[in-house]
Amino acid sequence: MSQTPMISCPLKQTNEIDWVYPLKAHIRQAYGDDPDRYTEECNTLNRLRQDMRGAGKDSAAGRDLLYRYYGQLELLDLRFPVDENHIKISFTWLDAFTHKPISQYSLAYEKASIIFNISAVLSCHAANQNRFDDAGLKTAYHSFQAAAGMFTYINENFLHAPSTDLSRDTVKTLISIMLAQGQEVFLQKQIADGKKVGLLAKLASQASYLYAQAVEGIQENAQKGVFDKVWVQVAQVKHHFSSSLAQYYQALADDDANAHGMAVARLQAAEVDGRDALRIAAAFPSSVSPNSNLNSDTGACLTDATRKHLANVQERLTAFNKDNDFIYHQTVPAETTLSVIPKLPAAKAIPVSELYQGHDIQRIIGPDIFQKLVPMSVTESASLYDEEKAKLIRAEAENVETANGEMAASLDYLKLPGSLNILKGGMDQEPSADEGFRAWCEELAGHEPFGKAFEQLSADKSTINGFLDRCTRQLDMEESICEKMRSKYGADWTQQPSSRLTSTLWSDIQSYRGAIDEASNSDSQLLNTARQHESDFDEMRSAGETDEADVLYQRAMQKAGANRNKGRNGVASPASPLEGSLLDDDYGEGGVTVPDQIAKVEDLLKRLSLIKRDRMQVLKDLKEKAQGDDISNVLILNKKSIANHESQLFQAELEKYRPHQNRLLQGTHKQTVLMKELTKAYGDLLQDKRVRSEQLRYENFTRQRNQVATKYKRVFQAFNGLVDGLVRAQSFYSEMRDTVECLEKNVEAFVSNRRAEGAQLLGQIERDKANYSGGQADRERDRLRELMERMSMDPSSSPTKSSTPRPPPLSKPSQTQDLYSSKSQPPASSNYYPSSSPNPNTAPSLPSPAGLPRSYSQQSAPGGTHGEHVAEAGGLPSVNDPYHPMVYPFQSPLSPPPAGQGVYYHNHVQAPHHTYSQHAYPQNGQYPHHGYVPPPPPPGPPPSSQMNFGNPDLSHPSGPGGYAYHQPPRQNGGAQHEQHDPWAGLNAWK
Repeated sequence: MSQTPMISCPLKQTNEIDWVYPLKAHIRQAYGDDPDRYTEECNTLNRLRQDMRGAGKDSAAGRDLLYRYYGQLELLDLRFPVDENHIKISFTWLDAFTHKPISQYSLAYEKASIIFNISAVLSCHAANQNRFDDAGLKTAYHSFQAAAGMFTYINENFLHAPSTDLSRDTVKTLISIMLAQGQEVFLQKQIADGKKVGLLAKLASQASYLYAQAVEGIQENAQKGVFDKVWVQVAQVKHHFSSSLAQYYQALADDDANAHGMAVARLQAAEVDGRDALRIAAAFPSSVSPNSNLNSDTGACLTDATRKHLANVQERLTAFNKDNDFIYHQTVPAETTLSVIPKLPAAKAIPVSELYQGHDIQRIIGPDIFQKLVPMSVTESASLYDEEKAKLIRAEAENVETANGEMAASLDYLKLPGSLNILKGGMDQEPSADEGFRAWCEELAGHEPFGKAFEQLSADKSTINGFLDRCTRQLDMEESICEKMRSKYGADWTQQPSSRLTSTLWSDIQSYRGAIDEASNSDSQLLNTARQHESDFDEMRSAGETDEADVLYQRAMQKAGANRNKGRNGVASPASPLEGSLLDDDYGEGGVTVPDQIAKVEDLLKRLSLIKRDRMQVLKDLKEKAQGDDISNVLILNKKSIANHESQLFQAELEKYRPHQNRLLQGTHKQTVLMKELTKAYGDLLQDKRVRSEQLRYENFTRQRNQVATKYKRVFQAFNGLVDGLVRAQSFYSEMRDTVECLEKNVEAFVSNRRAEGAQLLGQIERDKANYSGGQADRERDRLRELMERMSMDPSSSPTKSSTPRPPPLSKPSQTQDLYSSKSQPPASSNYYPSSSPNPNTAPSLPSPAGLPRSYSQQSAPGGTHGEHVAEAGGLPSVNDPYHPMVYPFQSPLSPPPAGQGVYYHNHVQAPHHTYSQHAYPQNGQYPHHGYVPPPPPPGPPPSSQMNFGNPDLSHPSGPGGYAYHQPPRQNGGAQHEQHDPWAGLNAWK
């Protein structure tokens, strides 16, 4: 038996074009990329179009070629603007019905023509299926609907058709034909399956309605010369045939409903439609045009199908009339009074978006040819989708973190699972030292005792005090001798008083002594700390060297336990933290045993751990799936259909993560239930008196462990404090030693210069006395000569006028002169201090001695004090005066007068570190004169007196080695020292 013929749409034909050159030119201009990198892609697209031109109208291969080329055109449209203003390519297509060539530069025209051909191929493929086979019938049903969907896409997206075959009326008619034929195929399937007659009647009624619409469109286009006229006959035959089927099956349904008269009337109407269908089919031409896509036996097949159906209807009508006449006697209504048979649509146009969702279509289209060129719009949409994924991942990660945090907090509050180890006998083992205690012992291992370090500090301090004592003795002796000489020679001793020059040196000595005293206090604190923890240091050092930290820790734990467990009477309590476990205890009580309760708690903990592990794994899988989720292809394929509807597409795509979200939610719910059970079970366990006893033992053990840890932590901190304090102390004493050494050098230079100056001044005084004695003898001789002349008898002689009487000669000193007459060479720094002639009677300068003889240090002054005498400066003498230092080009180093003039010479001795320019002059108006330059002080101010390095718990002072520098207030004058010190008079030198 032959199947009824189906109408199929002819294909459009096209001319050859070149994609390669225009695409390369656009890549170079728009993307700024090397077009040669895309030569293969351009050639691939060109080959696809060539293959599409030869696609067969009734083959799956031809359909796949059209599918692939169209899919690549959709992807191409996202990257390349193919139109008259950009990539200019002329697409020429022949009209499918009129064969008229139409050319345009629009890519939309190319895509519309391809879609038309896809629809035509689908219709041909469906029409040529063997519908007696289930697979063929299903393929035909789906292909007719797909063709209708493609034609619908053309009508919805290409409004201004350049050709007749793409016009809205033509395409609309083709849609009606495809849907009617799809409805017919579905009806044939239901008839073959023997479905209920009522359902078949509704399906046939819908098919008749669709064919009636198709007939109208086909007739209109046939009159315009678009469709072949035989299409009108085929559509008319099928319209009447479907209407007759609808009446036939509805008559059977009415007969089953005991509406026998109504059934007879419907069979009569079915007979009329059947006769019309047979009449039109019998008039079908024996030969058809090739453009109609129909076979030559189309008329015969239609005639045979309608004749069989008409015979069946007539047979049923005869039987129903007989039954009604003899049995039912129901009135047969007129045909016009019959109710309209309800319609049941079974065929619909499949949207293009649904067609492109299948894996087969994706496989046919293949990968994006120009996938290396990503359009900005797709990138932006993909970024928005990635943000939606990130929001989902962040939300789930926060939920997982919250659930894990709640579990951890609950277990920490219950002290699980650590407390179970105690109840199971975890305390039966010997307590071992933790890593921190081991590290402390290893830190002390190999460290030398602190005794040598403290001895070195004491030696350094003694050395520094020795320097300061020597400086003090030298300054005291110099001042004492200066004042003794002033007392002996009175106004003739014009050397500047020492107290005006040594105030800064005395102040520095005093500050350094104060700093040393404060450092001694800090050293004492360090020493006390070392003695206090000496035994602990030795124990930890020994444990670290012999790797017996565990032994020391256990011994300390036993000692702490013995101290804590002693009662008021000094007897240790019997309770011990190292007794047996509760698993071995059996008090004979009824109810659940402790081991069973512990096992239940452990089971709940294990289940909670599994839930947490499963939750983390699900979250990991979710992140990996989201990381590999790329919907760029989906966005590209649906770019036109999802305009302004991206959020809906995103939500649909995110639904793929719903299973992971549900698993995470279920895990959180299970955790909540298990935590409630665990809290109750553990609470019941803790209420057992045996457990409470064990808990008290553990608390005692914990207190002992904390006590030991606190003790040795304090010891380790004290050790670090001692090491740091000793390092700072050593640095302090090293710097202080350098400072006082420089101070001693300055004091020695000062005393040496003062000695040289005093020796020169003493020689000048002795020469003046000698000159004065010689002048007095000459005057005595003149007086005697005058007396002799007066006694002369010569009246012409007159007495000569005597010169001005001279004062009596001064007695020459015996011992002091010897003291200052040393023949040693003057020091290299003798020109450091400024010198001037304080008295016009001074003699020329003498070579300055390098130092004083031993007898100088043994001179005693009758109670000379600091600043007791102040020399008065005389006026500037002339060259004719017996002697004045100001008239000579070189001046010997003398102390400056209290107020005088002179030439000043600077010391060429370099100060090692610092200068004392800020306090080089005496205070309270004791400046010798405005140009006075004192000798350099020791480098740097004295260290601070505020030092806490002895206490490891306190912060160490700032400055080098922890000893901060501090400069106390300067003294205006030299301090009073004991009179028995021979150097007690030199404390004001500067």
